[in-house]
Amino acid sequence: MTPITILVGSMTGNTEFAAEDMQVVLRDEYGCEARLLLMEDLGPQVFGKGGVFLICVSTYGEGDLPEPAQALYRALAEQRPDLSRIRYGVFGLGDSNYRDTFNFGGKRFDELLCALGATRLGERAKHDAQSGIAPEEYGRDWIRAWYANVRKLINGV
Repeated sequence: MTPITILVGSMTGNTEFAAEDMQVVLRDEYGCEARLLLMEDLGPQVFGKGGVFLICVSTYGEGDLPEPAQALYRALAEQRPDLSRIRYGVFGLGDSNYRDTFNFGGKRFDELLCALGATRLGERAKHDAQSGIAPEEYGRDWIRAWYANVRKLINGV
């Protein structure tokens, strides 16, 4: 079974909590190895061996990436590595009160990874802080549906 690396960029911790719950679902319900890494200490080399990644990132301010995710994003944009061996999913958090920039953190990573040759698996998740659903709950439901839909692609079954 192909492992999944979960990369987390969060300002307040909500994204990290949701990512931890998704990691538990992958491990306990599907027997999938899932490793969680915070973006703040990472560079483009995290993608060096290829594989499957889950990008979990919030949106901050007026559509900006959270501070812990900015260095990784900037380095990818500047160095432009070939990510054609990368398959990924995106779990974004945002607030629809910011209608023009809703969920732009996830959107920005999605567009950049695609431009660098990576292949997105499934639809991008867009949690809305206005929904009344906790990010962790939304994340658990989303990861179950996402993994069920892409597991054959990930594992070549």
